[in-house]
Amino acid sequence: MFGKIKSQLNCCMEGLKLMLIFYSLRALQYLLCFTRVLILCTQQMAKAFRYSAILLCVVLVLLISGSEQLQSSQGETLLRIQRLLNYPSSLSSWNSSIDFCNSEPNASVTVACYEKSITQLHIVGNKGTPLLPGNFSIDSFVTTVVGLPTLKVLTLVSLGLWGPLPGKIARLSSLEILNMSSNFLYDAIPQELSSLSGLQSLGLDDNMFAGKVPNWIGSLQVLSVLSLRKNMLNGSLPDSLSTLENLRVLALAHNYFKGEVPDLSSLTNLQVLDLEDNAFGPQFPQLGNKLVSLVLSRNKFRDGLPAEVTSYYQLQRLDLSNNTFVGPFPQSLLSLPSVTYLNIADNKFTGMLFENQSCSADLEFVDLSSNLMTGHMPNCLLQDSKKKALYAGNCLATGDQDQHPISICRNEALAVGILPQQKKRKPSKAIIAISVIGGIVGGIALVGLIFLAVRKVKSGKTIQKSTIRLIAENASTGYPTKLLSDARYISQTMKLGALGLPAYRTFSLEELEEATNNFDTSAFMGEGSQGQIYRGRLKDGSFVVIRCLKMKRSHGTHNFMHHIELISKLRHRHLVSALGHGFEYYLDDSSVSRIFLVFEYVPNGTLRSWISGGHARQKIHWTHRIAAAIGVAKGIQFLHTGIVPGVYSNNLKITDVLLDQNLVAKISSYNLPLLAENRGMVGHGASSGASKDLSLSARINQDEKVDVYDFGLILLEILLGRSLTSGNDVDVLQDQLQASITRDDAARRSMVDPAVRRVCSYQSLKTMMEICVRCLLKNPADRPSIEDILWNLQFAAQVQDPWRGDSQSSEGSPVAATHQPQLHITIH
Repeated sequence: MFGKIKSQLNCCMEGLKLMLIFYSLRALQYLLCFTRVLILCTQQMAKAFRYSAILLCVVLVLLISGSEQLQSSQGETLLRIQRLLNYPSSLSSWNSSIDFCNSEPNASVTVACYEKSITQLHIVGNKGTPLLPGNFSIDSFVTTVVGLPTLKVLTLVSLGLWGPLPGKIARLSSLEILNMSSNFLYDAIPQELSSLSGLQSLGLDDNMFAGKVPNWIGSLQVLSVLSLRKNMLNGSLPDSLSTLENLRVLALAHNYFKGEVPDLSSLTNLQVLDLEDNAFGPQFPQLGNKLVSLVLSRNKFRDGLPAEVTSYYQLQRLDLSNNTFVGPFPQSLLSLPSVTYLNIADNKFTGMLFENQSCSADLEFVDLSSNLMTGHMPNCLLQDSKKKALYAGNCLATGDQDQHPISICRNEALAVGILPQQKKRKPSKAIIAISVIGGIVGGIALVGLIFLAVRKVKSGKTIQKSTIRLIAENASTGYPTKLLSDARYISQTMKLGALGLPAYRTFSLEELEEATNNFDTSAFMGEGSQGQIYRGRLKDGSFVVIRCLKMKRSHGTHNFMHHIELISKLRHRHLVSALGHGFEYYLDDSSVSRIFLVFEYVPNGTLRSWISGGHARQKIHWTHRIAAAIGVAKGIQFLHTGIVPGVYSNNLKITDVLLDQNLVAKISSYNLPLLAENRGMVGHGASSGASKDLSLSARINQDEKVDVYDFGLILLEILLGRSLTSGNDVDVLQDQLQASITRDDAARRSMVDPAVRRVCSYQSLKTMMEICVRCLLKNPADRPSIEDILWNLQFAAQVQDPWRGDSQSSEGSPVAATHQPQLHITIH
């Protein structure tokens, strides 16, 4: 028998030698692994010979080595990419020993991971990088890149890549953002991209792509950004563009497109449209009124402007220059509430300007040059040093920039058939007779009469300016290129369907007014430093919590929109999740006056009310307390690692933890400053010697430990069953808790809430006490990680399971989830 055992052990040892030679660089690691394998082999052989120990050894060896290869394969792919590119210089630091997932990002190279899988790869060279050598193969390069199948964000900019873009890049089926701008890619955009159903942003600027924009582009239903600037694309645009309901940015400048622009009025989220330097026309495109930037310069538009243009109240940039637009210039464009840049140069706009014309306070640049306008330049453009105005090449009554005689503008306006705005009159028979008999003299007289009539009508008109209250239907009113191109805010860590929550959306003001009965006092729940809180009921019968945040006029959209975007990603079982938002605008200038944040309604009050609320019948038992602590820890873990960038220093309090109808704990406080700069809490939780020169990883670790301290305070109250009054009280209680841990079980139980001290098991209580004391240590570096906390809490729950004595409350009856104290929602 022993001979057989010896033979089988020899086989295992031979396998060990081979593996040690093959993995020489990891010899120590595998030695430990194989030692454990040999022990298992011996135990198995001692039990029964019918199980082949050799087979067991082989299987375990393959599992270990296979797992290691799975973890290292993506690193090997990155090294192959390095060899194929050999640029930029930042790649030279890559080697087989580097931990890619924890490497410091820089402007040229960034690698981001989630659960040890690479989800983001950014490689950016210098602008103007020449082509890669002639032996470079774009097909081999893309074949290598698709060896990172978990990629969600891929940025390969200014690297000198050349050749037709292979369709196999669509094998990256999880891709959300693809940016391969500033390279030398040519031929058609590959059809295989149509299979990327989750693609949100496609950037192929500054390449040499040719052909038409494919009709299949309409199949990318979640596409938000389509940027194809500076290519050789041609033909007309497909009608399928009008089906991209989520499109916010459409940038097609500097190509060879022609013909009419498809009807884009159904794209209610479209904010940036850039069609510069093509051959679109002749009619002005049909658009929605939520645009922030509209650039139509250097095309072949030659009709008048539709009246809808004057209702673009969110428009900041309008460039219509170098076309042949005709008809009266809508002077109300100068007073659009958000406009900062207005360029209508080199057209054939007519009309009379007036000195008392009003202008937007934010207007910085105006170019009215080379049109057919008369009258006087508005004083609001000439007398404000912050505004730059160009107006040469018109017929204005001003002498500081070159102007034509007024007759030139009159004659040219008549030549192209664009009379100033007026009611059309039928000429009398007498005038017709004079014109026929008098020939040229009569014609001139007719022109003079018409011109005088127009001047009279024009001067008698008043410009009516309507004010409206708008509620934004779109997800963002800032420059979305800044938001959507930033891959840090793209996260699929938590699928929405798993939460049982409706998709994040925007709410109209009418919806919110109806839900709260016009924000009636009966719906009012409270008021904090950042706004009022109301409870509402939507049309589907569901209850929500609505926070109203008043905005100062000085806060531009860029100051808060990235916070809105981040809030929309904070959806987790243990967070009070956001359901949507809406905007209200000031009546006079349409700047944002209020933000409405809509959250799920959590009906059962705060965790404190169930632990130290003063009513024994309402106190939750021990296992529910552990479950609540685990829920809070999981919520903190998601805030730290579930989104990028993580949310730290959340100033958590037990009153910020709410319980739903199933007593599931949910954190309602996030560190997302909407109205002021982030104000971190400095106290026991923060290190007083924090340095601004700390590395990114060191700062993150420090901020994480601040939340760990706050969690320790919550855990302390869970254990004691009473509120904490001061920082000194915490220090004393921590010392007492530390002392009781080293004493007997009776001493430990004397410290905890009488409502649960009889039902908690020895090991469960000790583990909870130990992790609480560690969380409250003065030195942040000595505090445990959130993962360590979770492991200990789950252990405390497991060792408590055999104890069935806490299935009821201390009063002997099950705890009913009916207590409903005041609900708190906090957004720092």
